[in-house]
Amino acid sequence: MFIKRTLLFVLFIISGCTKVESEENLLNKKNPFGSYGALKKESKVITFQELFELPQNYIGKEVALKGMITEVCPMRGCWINVKDEVSDLKIRVKVTDGEIVFPLSGVGNKVFVEGEFSKLIFSEDQAKQWKIHLAEEKGQILDPDNVIIKDSDLVEYRIIGKGAEIYPL
Repeated sequence: MFIKRTLLFVLFIISGCTKVESEENLLNKKNPFGSYGALKKESKVITFQELFELPQNYIGKEVALKGMITEVCPMRGCWINVKDEVSDLKIRVKVTDGEIVFPLSGVGNKVFVEGEFSKLIFSEDQAKQWKIHLAEEKGQILDPDNVIIKDSDLVEYRIIGKGAEIYPL
């Protein structure tokens, strides 16, 4: 009887175990197509033009956008840059590290994203540090004394991503 219970307990534990892919494997995934995070697909898709014409109307609200992935965080896949398909407007979609990992192979593909629209305001020092950080993610070293900050570097609009779906062009 004891052996049967022990055997059943061991089988129960083993059956509950699942293989968890490492962040590195997810980042280097060959096929990027599919869903990431928790997609609701309940939000009305807005255009980049609508979002950036009156950004104050959307701050703190859930938004949904469609565009093309132009860049993926090379370190952890924790953000993507998404470009409007009809203009030069772009936005960063940032997710919680490790909760969603966007694969590098997503670049050049279409994406539908959902999340909370937010506005970050940086001091000059924060903007400089942010530029240095982004360069380091790409393996570049910037001399802080040579980093030039423009007015546009002091504000960043972004989407705090809740979910995304990557699909081919």
